[in-house]
Amino acid sequence: MPKDIFNFSAGPALIPQSVIERIHSGLDDFHRGLSIVEVSHRSHAFKEYAKSSESSLRNLLSISDEYSILFLQGGATHQFALIPMNFSKNGVLDYLVTGAWSKKASEYANKVANVNIVSDSSSNNFTNVADPKKWNISDDPDYFFYCANETVHGLELHNPIESDSPVICDMSSTIASRPIDINKYDLVFAGAQKNLGIAGLTILIIKNKLLSDCNKELLPMFDYSAHAEEASMLNTSPVFSWYVSGFIFDWITEQGGVRMMGKVNMEKSSLLYNYIDESSFYSNPVSKPYRSWMNIPFILARDDLENDFIQSAEDEGLFNLKGHRTVGGMRASVYNAMPIEGIKKLIAFMDDFAKLHE
Repeated sequence: MPKDIFNFSAGPALIPQSVIERIHSGLDDFHRGLSIVEVSHRSHAFKEYAKSSESSLRNLLSISDEYSILFLQGGATHQFALIPMNFSKNGVLDYLVTGAWSKKASEYANKVANVNIVSDSSSNNFTNVADPKKWNISDDPDYFFYCANETVHGLELHNPIESDSPVICDMSSTIASRPIDINKYDLVFAGAQKNLGIAGLTILIIKNKLLSDCNKELLPMFDYSAHAEEASMLNTSPVFSWYVSGFIFDWITEQGGVRMMGKVNMEKSSLLYNYIDESSFYSNPVSKPYRSWMNIPFILARDDLENDFIQSAEDEGLFNLKGHRTVGGMRASVYNAMPIEGIKKLIAFMDDFAKLHE
């Protein structure tokens, strides 16, 4: 992507230019003249690549041998069904609903078992989270589920949630964006198309103790332990998506790892939030303690100008700023690959647009 073009899509998101260049080499010749899009997932060459990429991810996120890593087809939404299928035992599951994705996850789980909604932020349009002291936590749930970052509403829980039951977290937009203590979780999953690659691959990090408790009555394709036993190659793996993610892991490491990513991402989001807060033309509805570093929604003082804003932004090389179809407004997604220059160009455009229409 040219330097003066910036993609603010919530996902599939932008890919670093250096990674795109590396991808091309494998398209031409991954192994002995074969393109990556035609090699077998069971070939020695790809198995070696898969093993190397898993090792890179373990090093990047400090994942111990107490956890298995799965590289599976499909998206994070697929896991909304598989998680309760695998881990529901007593029939009581705790779900914290803080946005569109955790709400959908709870609805999927409710078709499998009895779901207890710990707290539901829909009453405030997903702009805040109730005091944890007021949460309705079950006595002995099979697990506690939450979404770290709600991409639609721009609400993020910045600290791990502690529970006596296994903690399962949808970390699609948060993973690898800053240091995260994986040991605080029993299962973390993430669609790759935000910070870890392209669509078609979902990465799961599962504590082996939890993995051993999977429902063994499931057909193998639905059974996480079956996938783990086959090193994520129970069926044809998402070879190309997995290939891209391997380069992304290396790219993040080259940038200074997740610690440097966290420093830069905080700087990027703070820069945009500060501008919005100081503006009389733009506003952000999310309570400050829960504002997302990754997805920043904002509203114009005049909603009749939204289409004009989108078109004018695209004319300036600022793409995919339209808010999610269910909430409207604008949204800037500023994942790892978004350079700070993109934020500065967006702010300059927003300032010019506001002066023109105030």
